[in-house]
Amino acid sequence: MEDKTPVFGERKPPDFTSRMDRWQIWVMLLYLPIHAFGLPLLMGLACERGYMGLGMANFWIYAVGFVLTVAVLWRFLRRDLDPLLDRAFVSLIEILRCYALIWCGELIAAMFLSFFGVEGDAANNEQAIALLREEYGPMVAATVFLAPVVEECLFRGALFGSLRHKNRALAYAVSALAFCLYHVAAYALADPKQLLFILEYIPAGLALALCYERTDSIWGPIFLHMLNNGVSIWVVTHA
Repeated sequence: MEDKTPVFGERKPPDFTSRMDRWQIWVMLLYLPIHAFGLPLLMGLACERGYMGLGMANFWIYAVGFVLTVAVLWRFLRRDLDPLLDRAFVSLIEILRCYALIWCGELIAAMFLSFFGVEGDAANNEQAIALLREEYGPMVAATVFLAPVVEECLFRGALFGSLRHKNRALAYAVSALAFCLYHVAAYALADPKQLLFILEYIPAGLALALCYERTDSIWGPIFLHMLNNGVSIWVVTHA
């Protein structure tokens, strides 16, 4: 039975019909640790041996994930395009609304961290900015086009989508936490203080799930993710 627990103060949860097939969920969940740990380790070795730079390595991590995602989820991705196009204007409003939530949430998180004396930015963001200046093309391709498809299908499509039909609050909590840890865990092994920067990713983790739910299409958070990353890159390169 589907959980009807309100989230974000809503009186009635919106209808949510988007769902991967069970075998697709299992393939994506099994791929998640490979994407988060296996491929970065392999590409890191390639960088150490001088085969490529870190920016290109990042590109290949997401390129492999993108090919796998499209191959496994082609029918799901095609099927989920219809509800987005059927309500194109409403979906656009939801995407922009959730982008505003991300922006406001990240601002509050940054103020909170600064108030408690946590300076600087998450190591993941700092490295991305540095690589963007060194290898602009591969980083833009990975960050704006490939990563949103892969990450949304993993964290929203597989995690949130499978749990949403059972327990709505748990779906938000698990998918957001996994998304946050994905961006800070590797850096926290060297510097545990990086775990504090989970706060910077919570707004995006929740807003992307909300966008998925409100648009009833995985393409909603994919386009929101593209928008968020694209604007961030524009700000960095034009600062």
